[in-house]
Amino acid sequence: MSPGRRPLLTLAAAAGAAVLITRRIRAARPTPVTPQRYTYGTDASQFAELYLPPSGTTTRGVVVIIHGGYWRSTYGSELGAPLAQDLVRRGYACWNLEYRRAGNGGGWPETFDDVAAGIDRLAVAADEHGLDLRSTTALGHSAGGHLAVWAAGRSTLPAGTPGAGTPVVPLMAVVSQAGVLNLREARELGLSDDAVENFLQAPEDPERYRLADPMTAVPLGIPVFAVHGRKDTSVPLSQSESYVAAARRAGATAELTLVPGDHFALITPGSRAWRVVVELLEKAVEKTNPGRSAMG
Repeated sequence: MSPGRRPLLTLAAAAGAAVLITRRIRAARPTPVTPQRYTYGTDASQFAELYLPPSGTTTRGVVVIIHGGYWRSTYGSELGAPLAQDLVRRGYACWNLEYRRAGNGGGWPETFDDVAAGIDRLAVAADEHGLDLRSTTALGHSAGGHLAVWAAGRSTLPAGTPGAGTPVVPLMAVVSQAGVLNLREARELGLSDDAVENFLQAPEDPERYRLADPMTAVPLGIPVFAVHGRKDTSVPLSQSESYVAAARRAGATAELTLVPGDHFALITPGSRAWRVVVELLEKAVEKTNPGRSAMG
């Protein structure tokens, strides 16, 4: 063999190996689950997408995913889609919720009405697909963490308040991912260019701000698992710390777990922070329905 042909053969072999590796990687990637869309109103943002585990798989629990983005319309349910794709492969049915936000018709009372109605709409999907809602957990990131914990306290709200009343789908636990759980503090700090006032408006109405604050509903009758990144510069750790401390003082079940990474590591499947989130979801299911988390 001439010396000149060796590099060509080597390159050809390397190219062939690369093709085989690429094919294997593609083959190893799970096929994305196609969600089913349900609407709960006439606005374009009033919908949720249901992700179901493969037929014949025992469903470990139901997860309501509520995305963040400091309540602004810049961000939408696409933030929750990768989480749903990861969790559905782990055996969870996922309800990825969209809602009106500041900038597209949201705020007070619209966002709160939407979150309440959107979670309750899950009952229709559950009836159609035989889902057991006894271990329904809300998973909320950032502003979505705020809305998840707020939704868990709906039954304690005074009559006439947005979202007040007995939920059709009661939440049995909440996993808050760097949630904005102390609105009073968030407002005082002016987080994200005064996002709280941008969202709620009417700064002269203290009752609105009080009723929108998860701190007002302490103690909740369900467990709240707060997880926060050690390097989070978007939502201060004090947001999770102050809520958990207040809840525990009031006798509620609340835990705080610190994880490596920043604000977005918590919604990045494959990260160490995300693995902890998954563990907390399993813990939530076990607390609300003992034995369920061991099913596969």
